[in-house]
Amino acid sequence: MPRYRLLIEYDGTGYAGWQRQDGPASVQGAVEAAIKGFCGEEVGIRGAGRTDAGVHARGQVAHVDLARDWPADTVRDAVNAHLGMARERVAVLAAEQVADDFDARFSATKRHYLYRYICRRAPLVLERDRAWWLSRPLDASAMHDAAQALVGKHDFTTFRSVHCQSRSPVKTLDRLDVTVNQEDGAIELRASALSFLHNQIRSFAGTLKLVGEGKWSRADVEAALEARDRSACGPVAPPGGLYFMRVDY
Repeated sequence: MPRYRLLIEYDGTGYAGWQRQDGPASVQGAVEAAIKGFCGEEVGIRGAGRTDAGVHARGQVAHVDLARDWPADTVRDAVNAHLGMARERVAVLAAEQVADDFDARFSATKRHYLYRYICRRAPLVLERDRAWWLSRPLDASAMHDAAQALVGKHDFTTFRSVHCQSRSPVKTLDRLDVTVNQEDGAIELRASALSFLHNQIRSFAGTLKLVGEGKWSRADVEAALEARDRSACGPVAPPGGLYFMRVDY
């Protein structure tokens, strides 16, 4: 059976997340239904990451095995046609046939995420559910400096959801940068690692917001990390500001 790698973009608003569920709409379920509509096959696709409800993706990767050897462009276009007919907010940006041992999840070497804050007095209209709206400015430089205390290999229990299913809270964070987008003024938090804990990036984003507001210092972030206690975490940031950007293989 030929295996296909799919590069997927989606607006997570209104979905219960990536993972297929009984009842609520999911991104995985939408793509699987579109594949069935295209070729009549009941398939299960595996994604590189399980994004939460309301989280978006510009570069989610999944793989699927199909019975027939279809041209990759046909897979992309046919799946998109069925996603469009179903009015899903999901698109397959690219499809390619890959080796049988490729696994969207386990072949990954690094995952990259973006979190966006928009600070202005007026509420968001065009970017509602696309960023965390804050009516007061944040100090991006202070946030970036505090974020560096989290880079490296640590026990991230403080920044881990109580519902996290990972076997260990120990992860290696390769990058956590806070910058200002010079085009639109949005503050951008970019995180890179092999893998992340449940709610880890949104926990970082909420904690670093406190630093940007001047309520916490870098020392407070370091203390929260060392506490290894979920109650020491700042607020969990809203899901709409988070984007799954890219996967390295």
